[in-house]
Amino acid sequence: MKEKAGLTLVTGGTRSGKSIFAETLARERGGSDVTYIATCQPLDEEMEKRVALHRERRPPEWQTVEEPFEVAAVLEEVGPRSRVVLLDCLALLISNYLTGGQLIAKPGPASVAALAKAWEQVEAIVRAVGRIPAQTIIVSNEVGWGLVPPSSLGRVYRDLLGKANCALAAQAREVYLVVAGMPLEIKSLARVVSSSKGGKDIP
Repeated sequence: MKEKAGLTLVTGGTRSGKSIFAETLARERGGSDVTYIATCQPLDEEMEKRVALHRERRPPEWQTVEEPFEVAAVLEEVGPRSRVVLLDCLALLISNYLTGGQLIAKPGPASVAALAKAWEQVEAIVRAVGRIPAQTIIVSNEVGWGLVPPSSLGRVYRDLLGKANCALAAQAREVYLVVAGMPLEIKSLARVVSSSKGGKDIP
């Protein structure tokens, strides 16, 4: 049975197993017909190792598009010709906008323009996943459950990513929270439609 188009959001903490789970979903639903959108810019040795691990896990048949900023445009381009599109990840995309795609030793406040552009991209992604025929799986992070970031930029990033996750979850057919490698389904279209709450999901 062919899966319906729509958005699946996979979120969780660092090293929670969310990317592996998202890749498993993409493989099950799309087989070899998967386009992988990578937002990471390997700016140091540690990030280069992370990118290498992700590349090694991906099936060689998958198409990979590396795009640190204009993700919505890529979704519009590849969505009509892919069965599944996997975006990994939203957290790095927003970080790219707030930092200009650069390493920052002493982070200062985020500019108003950077904040506006980051949010415009989130809104464009929400619109794109509602239009394209491909199933879209987006990986994000939960960064607001720990200590309050010491820098203004860190606090703005935490707040903006939380807001972005909420916007995508509202649009999504499915939302999974991955904890210690265990995916917890916290939103399901089937449950929402059959709910006695008249189709209204709990936010």
